[in-house]
Amino acid sequence: MEFLIGLLVFIAVTSYLAYARASLGLFTAAYTVLMIVGTAFSKVGFFSWLVFIAIAAVLNVTSLRRQLISNKLLEMFKKVMPEMSSTEKEALNAGTTWYEAELFKGEPNWDKLHTFPQPRLSQEEQAFLDGPVEEVCRMVDDWEVTHELADLPPHIWQYLKDHKFFAMIIKKQYGGLEFSAYAQSRVLQKLSGVSIVLASTVGVPNSLGPGELLQHYGTKEQQDYYLPRLATGEEIPCFALTSPEAGSDAGAIPDYGIVCKGTFNGEEVLGMRLTWNKRYITLAPVATILGLAFKLRDPDNLLGDEEDLGITCALIPTDIDGVITGRRHFPLNIPFQNGPTQGNDVFVPLDFIIGGAKMAGQGWRMLVECLSVGRAITLPSNAAGGVKQAAMASGAYSHIRRQFKLPIGKMEGIEEALARIGGNAYLMDAVTTMSTGAVDLGEKPSVISAICKYHLTEKMRDCISDAMDIHGGKGVCMGPSNYLARGYQGAPIAITVEGANILTRNMIIYGQGAIRCHPYVLAEMEAANNRDMVQGQQDFDQALFGHIGFTLSNLVRSKLFGFFGTRFVKAPFKDETRHYYRQMTKFSANLALLSDLSMALLGGDLKRRERISARLGDVLSYLYLASATLKRFHDEGRQVEDKPLMMWAVEDSLYKCEQALKDICENFPVPFVGKAFKLMVMPFGPSLTKPSDKLDHKVARILQVPSETRNRIGQGQYLDKTDGNVFGQLEVTLENIIQVEAIVDKINAATSQRHRIINLDQLAQMALEKGIISEQESELMILTEAQRKAVINVDDFDPFELVANKEKHLANNSADKDEQAA
Repeated sequence: MEFLIGLLVFIAVTSYLAYARASLGLFTAAYTVLMIVGTAFSKVGFFSWLVFIAIAAVLNVTSLRRQLISNKLLEMFKKVMPEMSSTEKEALNAGTTWYEAELFKGEPNWDKLHTFPQPRLSQEEQAFLDGPVEEVCRMVDDWEVTHELADLPPHIWQYLKDHKFFAMIIKKQYGGLEFSAYAQSRVLQKLSGVSIVLASTVGVPNSLGPGELLQHYGTKEQQDYYLPRLATGEEIPCFALTSPEAGSDAGAIPDYGIVCKGTFNGEEVLGMRLTWNKRYITLAPVATILGLAFKLRDPDNLLGDEEDLGITCALIPTDIDGVITGRRHFPLNIPFQNGPTQGNDVFVPLDFIIGGAKMAGQGWRMLVECLSVGRAITLPSNAAGGVKQAAMASGAYSHIRRQFKLPIGKMEGIEEALARIGGNAYLMDAVTTMSTGAVDLGEKPSVISAICKYHLTEKMRDCISDAMDIHGGKGVCMGPSNYLARGYQGAPIAITVEGANILTRNMIIYGQGAIRCHPYVLAEMEAANNRDMVQGQQDFDQALFGHIGFTLSNLVRSKLFGFFGTRFVKAPFKDETRHYYRQMTKFSANLALLSDLSMALLGGDLKRRERISARLGDVLSYLYLASATLKRFHDEGRQVEDKPLMMWAVEDSLYKCEQALKDICENFPVPFVGKAFKLMVMPFGPSLTKPSDKLDHKVARILQVPSETRNRIGQGQYLDKTDGNVFGQLEVTLENIIQVEAIVDKINAATSQRHRIINLDQLAQMALEKGIISEQESELMILTEAQRKAVINVDDFDPFELVANKEKHLANNSADKDEQAA
């Protein structure tokens, strides 16, 4: 009995210290006290003291610990550490970690999350959104762009150049706008709600491309020449990375350059002969300056001792002899300018390399660092803008459209789809705000950018499908009044570009996150690779024992959370969100522990276990998405009316987080480990559920009734209530329908009948004649009936009109070819 009591005391003390993440010294002191107490009760003898002192000495005397433990483990670690290619190393070292690293600690600092400043637009940025952005949205006819011209019309191109839409990232000293990442996101969200072609055309020059690379790495001469021309639109840039043989595996590009001497503009200079074949290059058909990625070789050692210099980036004017701009690609009926570019043995001087000759071979690092910024802005913002617009439109349409004598938005099947759209619109706006805020704080968040790119484009695809289901035939029939179909057609484009989503989820998010975000793994790897053996041993010893304590703590935490719940976990607020913070702390500990187990048991094989890696990445991702949602709710004043949106988004994320953990356990390559971990973290089975039907109803209701909460969902979108803007007209019709419903209720009460919201003009005439309603109410009903029919009707065409359009395009293409030939 006494032994059992002593054992329980030992376990309790150890668990408490591990949970509290006590230092090794505090562990030793606590065990010393236990030994003294045991000795006082004659339960600890001399031999036990000898063993304890020996163990304590080895663990606490640094020289002994290193000699007997850590140095030997360091040698073992070097043997099992997975090999990394140079491109993997450069990708790993590029960018920075931010709040996602907190989510890997097992004990996130929620106060830190809420101290990050809420991004704000400057007066200049707000004026740009209210002025030129609003105006270009008013000018663009997406049906004309996508069906009749397969391009933006010339006056739109000129407007974009005149108002420096292509220069949002360029500094003011070069004539650019120098907007914040948050402002860029807001611009793209607004544009994408109107036209994907418009948003893509503006997004590319402000993302990964010559402008971004020049500002970070260009020589002064390159910056002074190109940046002002890019700012005014005199130069149209594109960036060519993808090759037919190298898509997701960008590091394997076959395009190459050979350092040599040659003649350029009549002078012999040291340069490169370039050969490339690129495809899927946005703006390539209209670009005047080509950013080109290729592998550079120096077989004659003209630049130094190395022959294979590596991936290099250069600026190539497209009017140089040998540069071939191919015909256009046609990506899924979204005709933004996109196409191939080739060059065969094109000679250019070395100073065409971005940053000059000294940057030869530095291209991969340049690309990854810039991509970690651009990938957090452009595609996530386009996706968020599209979903916000779809949320406003679907909510309005669901209240306007009637079937079975009631608005379709009251049907539970429609409510379910509306809830997904509304909840995700709230979440996606939160994620883009938090992530661009990180960029504006100076971060280059490579892991966050991958999370944003993957999850927001996937959510956009799901939400646009839900919106199409809600609209039915209205969404299927193409025409000027169809505001969904192009987004539905174009969704796979965002899924595919800038790193295909399958690759991003299975390899990038966790592949980088596990090492970059873990508090000790990267330090251990760097120590193992340190050429200074003594310093490497010291660093490894410190990281190793920190890692052991970290793992022990998360083991205890995961077990306690699994069996006893999270009611004692500290949370920053005492309202409904407290449960969410506690659950996220639990999942953070689970992620950290399971990561350590996976890396220890699978080693280098974890790289090939893509589904395990993907699910671990899902846990990290959903924790980040939920964090951004909670931060938005807090930053916007913890509005009571917004709670259903926040709750839906967080509960959906945490449910998927738990499901990912469950799937890892049930499919872990070492089965008994997976079963043991599942028993530890969810001994009574999964505890979370999807958002409830009641919560779905609340979110769906928000989308269908004008309110400040609904306005916050659509904040910043183009909803101008003018003729020609289908989104604005939807808003007007929704407002009028709600007023008319009250008038119809008055008519029903007066006539003891139940009139439907249909043929309102006839009903208005009858009610006016009987004196039930006023002349003003009658006019509103007649107007609303015309608006209602305009909303639910679809476009139709004379077949000959479509044929005529086709013949016109053929004629235009023929004329363009004749002009190019001339």
